Amino acid sequence: MKEVVAGVDIGGTNTMIGFVDAEGVIHAEGRLLTPDYAFADDFVIALDAKLKEMNAAHPELKLIGIGIGAPNANFNNGTIELAPNLRWKGIIPLVRITERRTGLKTRITNDANAAALGEMIFGAAKGVKHFIILTLGTGLGSGIVVDGEVVYGHTGFAGEMGHMTVVEGGRVCGCGRRGCLETYASATGLVRTVLALLSDRRDESLLRELKGSEITSRRVAEAAAAGDIIAQEALDQTARMIALGIANSVIFSSPEVIYLFGGLAQAGDAIFVPVRKYADELVQPVFRGTFRIEPSGLPEAQAAILGASALIWKEAK
Repeated sequence: MKEVVAGVDIGGTNTMIGFVDAEGVIHAEGRLLTPDYAFADDFVIALDAKLKEMNAAHPELKLIGIGIGAPNANFNNGTIELAPNLRWKGIIPLVRITERRTGLKTRITNDANAAALGEMIFGAAKGVKHFIILTLGTGLGSGIVVDGEVVYGHTGFAGEMGHMTVVEGGRVCGCGRRGCLETYASATGLVRTVLALLSDRRDESLLRELKGSEITSRRVAEAAAAGDIIAQEALDQTARMIALGIANSVIFSSPEVIYLFGGLAQAGDAIFVPVRKYADELVQPVFRGTFRIEPSGLPEAQAAILGASALIWKEAK
């Protein structure tokens, strides 16, 4: 029988599940609707039933563990803590509940740390001992790896680069503070920059034809490629903020590679070229030329499941 791990990605709307082998091949997939379960215990009962259903459809597979990626997940404690986009309030001991129900070894971490593990086990970071991954989506997540180990810190919440203050008194962040990196260096931050430029300037722009809700990082990248001045300026400003976050992080962890992942990273050279240029300008001279900035090696559609499964596969290997 082929051994597999259940990679479970818990989101505010969907929970995606995949049976992943040691080479990163997904053999079966399933889904739960996260909001259907008002209590974590009910969710785990449904998860256990779904895993059994998937395994019954694939009797050639042997399930050896469960890796979970979830918002506000604490690897050290095996908990989800005060997650704003889940119905389960307070501190949820999800690892304990899941192990008790399924009898399987279970580990949990947040989505950015899961992405770092997935990159290390299945992606471009194989053999790389020191790296950072930045997930550039609605917010900015980060997973930091030093000496081949994810940095969790004393509390289990280390490495929240998206909430480094880069502009004192700047944009309001969802965390309640102002000027956090993710309010500038994310897909959402890019849109906020576009809207500010459209308000402050009179340049013609393809983006003026769109409603605010229709402006996305993809639309901005397409407009920039078509020569739109506002879109190009917004991407440039966003790239500089990403580079500032990288320059600050290089000082404390000295990575070999910084991987960019997520919707904003799909802009390709439009984001990578200026990020590399500004990072070289902004970083302390002693670190100049010591690191690379590269795209993630994980397929975006499978990255969350692969990363979650890597929690177990890393221990198995």
